Amino acid sequence: MSTEKIADEIKFAYWVPNVSGGLVTSTIEQRTSWDYEYNKKLAQTAENNGFEYALSQVRYEASYGAEFQHESTSFSLALLLATERLKVIAAVHPGLWQPAVLAKLGATADHLSNGRFAVNVVSGWFKDEFTHLGEPWLEHDERYRRSAEFLQVLRKIWTEDDVDFRGDFYRIHDFTLKPKPLNTPERPNPELFQGGNSSAARVNGGRYADWYFSNGKDFDGVTEQLDDLRTHAREAKRETKFGLNGFIIARDTEKEARDTLREIIEKANKPAVEGFKGAVQQAGNSTGDKKGMWADSSFEDLVQYNDGFRTQLIGTPEQVAQRIVAYRQLGVDLILGGFLHFQEEIEYFGANVLPLVRELEAQQEPVLEPARA
Repeated sequence: MSTEKIADEIKFAYWVPNVSGGLVTSTIEQRTSWDYEYNKKLAQTAENNGFEYALSQVRYEASYGAEFQHESTSFSLALLLATERLKVIAAVHPGLWQPAVLAKLGATADHLSNGRFAVNVVSGWFKDEFTHLGEPWLEHDERYRRSAEFLQVLRKIWTEDDVDFRGDFYRIHDFTLKPKPLNTPERPNPELFQGGNSSAARVNGGRYADWYFSNGKDFDGVTEQLDDLRTHAREAKRETKFGLNGFIIARDTEKEARDTLREIIEKANKPAVEGFKGAVQQAGNSTGDKKGMWADSSFEDLVQYNDGFRTQLIGTPEQVAQRIVAYRQLGVDLILGGFLHFQEEIEYFGANVLPLVRELEAQQEPVLEPARA
């Protein structure tokens, strides 16, 4: 199997605002909240407006405009219990979790939610979050080697009995998890996401994950990553789906959308953005090929801290829908959307953008899998 054709329709996820400060580091008004009641209503709104996934963020202490943060796995479970169809992805850091403990939590969450819990493996971005907790901070490629083992251990524990795993970072001896996740045709084992942009992230995504999550990218950036991801997936005789981050500014007119972007950047919290830039760009620049996350991000890109502006989902509903379908034709399987005013804009997206996406998809020629020699 390969990743040329995963699904006929692109899927949609949204960033859960379980971290204060919104998704842009700017003093512009952001009608959002990190509290549970707001997020409970938002999750219900999202699943009723065409969103299939939500991603809970992970931060452990105040940093770069985010003063407060709820823990991702517990918050994800709360949202799962408040919804009926939405799949919620909890971001986690290897190095701060033992994979067998997370596997146990994941199996329980899977049963409580009827198979809707998922995990996004974040290989590490803020050094201080590790050192302040007394944990070692590994160099970039070592963090991804650890993530590779983490992904393998999770899958083995969820699918096998009497698990033995002897790696450089994790050792599991004759361990059997009961109950395992539901693992039915309708609700397979919890999906595993690998976040990142680097060559190491692409290897992990292709070999071990169900999904690969990319920071915001233009068409060329997506194509370059997909080529690598497909190669690694083919070599491992498996398939990996591709998720792309994008900050969505859909407005009735293009001028209104562009003016909103301009105001976000003009009102950027410059010390916070510069601090974030200094903290994260060492990760991408520490890789041998300089392909890591944020390696080439500008100040303006980092006002949305996962490069969401670079995907350019900005304009009228028609313009945003056309660009989403163009990404789908390249091979993108999911758009992870961020918003300025979450509740109103997710409703606007569901009413005005998503129907156009489905209409445009229906008009497209099928993306066929190429013949193999």
